[in-house]
Amino acid sequence: MRNSMAKYFLGLDAGSTLCKAAVFDLAGRQFSEAKRRTPMSRPHAGWCELDPEICWHAVLEVISEAVDTCGIPPAEIGGIGISAAMVGAWVVDAAGNALRPGINWEDSRSQTILNRMIAADPAVMSKIFQSSGSVLQQGCTLPVLAWLVENEPEVMARAAHVLSYKDFIRLKLTGLAATDRSEASVIPGSARQRQRSAGMITLFGLDDHARLLPPVFDSETTQSGLTAEAAAMTGLAEGLPVAIGAGDVAATVIGAGGLAAGVATAVLGTTCMVGICHDRPVFTPPDLGLLFSLPGDVWYRSMVNVAGTLNLDWAIGALAPDLAGLADRYQQVTALAEAVPIGARDLVYLPYLSESGIIAPVVSLDARAQFAGLTSRHGRPELFRAIFEGVALALRDLFDALDFDGNRVVLTGGGSQSPFWTQMIADVLQRQVVVPEGTQFGARGAALLAATALGHFADIRAASRSVAGGGLTYQPNAEMKEAYDAALRRYRQHRDRLLAGN
Repeated sequence: MRNSMAKYFLGLDAGSTLCKAAVFDLAGRQFSEAKRRTPMSRPHAGWCELDPEICWHAVLEVISEAVDTCGIPPAEIGGIGISAAMVGAWVVDAAGNALRPGINWEDSRSQTILNRMIAADPAVMSKIFQSSGSVLQQGCTLPVLAWLVENEPEVMARAAHVLSYKDFIRLKLTGLAATDRSEASVIPGSARQRQRSAGMITLFGLDDHARLLPPVFDSETTQSGLTAEAAAMTGLAEGLPVAIGAGDVAATVIGAGGLAAGVATAVLGTTCMVGICHDRPVFTPPDLGLLFSLPGDVWYRSMVNVAGTLNLDWAIGALAPDLAGLADRYQQVTALAEAVPIGARDLVYLPYLSESGIIAPVVSLDARAQFAGLTSRHGRPELFRAIFEGVALALRDLFDALDFDGNRVVLTGGGSQSPFWTQMIADVLQRQVVVPEGTQFGARGAALLAATALGHFADIRAASRSVAGGGLTYQPNAEMKEAYDAALRRYRQHRDRLLAGN
């Protein structure tokens, strides 16, 4: 079913731990929002998995709730756009049934295979970077697939497709096994060709399994529609167009209005990321950071700290369990931090909380979070102040690695909803920070891809421009510069000492 007059579109954004859906109009205004937790499983050290059945039911529930609460007749919703956490591996049989838990991008089980590749060719990681433009993370699809072939041959013998999370969702909604260029180029693939790379597939010894990787389409196209079963479970019409969609990074940049060369977009969500859009693939600095091939022939050169708001959530659970269940827990820990001066009384926090280490400002698989300078005079207020500052200073590290000379940054993600944290970031960067209107930028970007696919915008760049502007602007306070520069020097001293030991 295609309703060319429809002016409303549903966007789905399935993150690593939270599945979200929202309904938008063509101006990007949000009419509803639904969320469901999707708990992460870590059954072994370095493993990071999601239960496909739980995730699928979460998708159905958030779509149904977003449709039911938006105040718009379902018949006026013209299509669905989808986005989700990128790479990893979701293995399904010919009927589309998952054969094992979905492997998340943060998973590091493939490191044993990478170690063997590096031993055979010490330059192999640089060769991969020269193709994909990205430092290879252990949770990328090709190394994970190589691990599955080696360690779970009985599962792979039954496999029909190996998909990313987004593409698993589309398969369940429509029956179509496919992927988009943002995924294909980073598994690792070819950033220049915006496509999978036969050379990379061969490098990982996967020529006999290349058939498991689905065909590649442009994100802003529709190749399938809702099945009768999915329509019945969501309250939408059978055949409703579902766009190919894009990975969560691409969708967030689009939804934040950042799909234009020279625009810097930062994400302070579970992951902490900073990037700049370009009209060509950028491979400098070499062997550092990530390069995403976005729809509209745009490339997003980014630096990633891996752990962002995850640091604060961990700290609340570990350091303030009495606050963990409270609705105002973030306000309470913010009040604690606000009472402490800049520099957290010489306490420094390095926000390297991910089990997979960091890939910027340097690559270090063994980098782990820590407090430095901790003494008996430090209590919860200083600990939380140091955590807020540690993430903000890590963002500064990422910007410096990109050599960004602009004076304006678009900030998205859950952390951007904290005025205290956002002003701190503006002061640390000494740049204007703009928080766009809205909260679900990944879902909005996905919805704009669907609207573009159905002809409502000339192209996806125009769609992204249409939602740029507005929101809140935080101006840097020059009076804070000296204090934050001193905090940055202490931070980098401890950072360098930690990384030198790795």
